[in-house]
Amino acid sequence: MFAAIAIAVVVVDQLTKAWIVGQLAPGAAMVVIPDLLNFAHGQNSGMLFGMLPQSAPAFAVVSFLVAGLIVVYHHKAGRGIVTTIALALLLGGALGNLLDRLNHGYVVDWIDMGIGSARFWTYNIADACITTAIICLIVMAVYPRAGEWGADG
Repeated sequence: MFAAIAIAVVVVDQLTKAWIVGQLAPGAAMVVIPDLLNFAHGQNSGMLFGMLPQSAPAFAVVSFLVAGLIVVYHHKAGRGIVTTIALALLLGGALGNLLDRLNHGYVVDWIDMGIGSARFWTYNIADACITTAIICLIVMAVYPRAGEWGADG
């Protein structure tokens, strides 16, 4: 299940990014739901929220190392469903953004959400999976038994 989820995240992430690149020029946007959701072709050469721009090569190395650590941790951690899903989402998201950094020198962001002029940062499927994984990991840190749910034996 771990590998299947991680691969699915990478595939969906890369397909949606390829679609947006084919539909919109960099910086262009299309309104999906007025005042709530736009698709906007962004190119993030930095890290989360565009911090440290022009650092994609360094973050590619970091992403590769993090991916390796996630696989090792999953191998050593318990096999609870929540743990497996969280680590798979984290791995898939890291690999999706790593592929962008290696192929483009930046990460393609395209989901622009907000209410009216109050907008969140533009993000992508990989970012959404990473955020979801972090929330699950925080929940497991606060409630350790959550990580054991569905574990074998």
